[in-house]
Amino acid sequence: MKSLHPLTWWIWSLLIVGAVVATNSAWVAGLAIAVAAISVLKFAQEAPWSKSFWFSLKLGSFILVVRTFVGVLIGVPIPGTTLFSIPILPLPTWIAGIRIGGVVTQERLLSSVHEGLIIITVIALFGAAVSLTSPHKLLRITPVVIYEFGVATVIATSALPQLVLSASRIRRARALRGDEKPSWRSIAIPLLEDSLSRSLELAAAMDSRGYGISRKRSRYRPIPWQQIDSAVVACALVAAIFAWALKR
Repeated sequence: MKSLHPLTWWIWSLLIVGAVVATNSAWVAGLAIAVAAISVLKFAQEAPWSKSFWFSLKLGSFILVVRTFVGVLIGVPIPGTTLFSIPILPLPTWIAGIRIGGVVTQERLLSSVHEGLIIITVIALFGAAVSLTSPHKLLRITPVVIYEFGVATVIATSALPQLVLSASRIRRARALRGDEKPSWRSIAIPLLEDSLSRSLELAAAMDSRGYGISRKRSRYRPIPWQQIDSAVVACALVAAIFAWALKR
């Protein structure tokens, strides 16, 4: 597949996120995650940022567990089929309507899981956009007015994938030395040293290239918008319109 424009997957993700939020359907959310996973598997390059989608799924799964736990323990009572009961913690009268504990119904549990699934989908779709888009190409099309902000954003969004890659590399190195199950305490110092070393290398590279001296942007090798970019965005737009139509 041809290299797409840096904004293509971001526009695609925003359209699908809009469809998921508008429909508020678990089926649409699950389908969106499946499509995003297939897209990442098929089109993601071998790069540090390509693993962002899978990390976002792990993060979303943790958020789902926390959201379900909080939704069951704290919230507005929802009548329905009783599953089990939790001791009620007394609360002040000025927050009437909300309680901690009480009867947990099937509807209350499903509502919490449903809300958590929508959150997972939004996180996963933005993770897919990060995995499918080179931050360096995204920076090249950033307008000069917000270029410095774009540099900071690209560095910030690239830090987490690089950190995950460094942790994986350090774990493999320790496994080769006989430590098959290294703890986070044993890799914390090497990980910190590697992060500091990479930060110094980045600062030296930016300084050697004269970053911040001139505000004029180079037009060397511009990135054009191609027909395939329009096709990808059009597919997402059709899917979003179809989802909104089903909602109505």
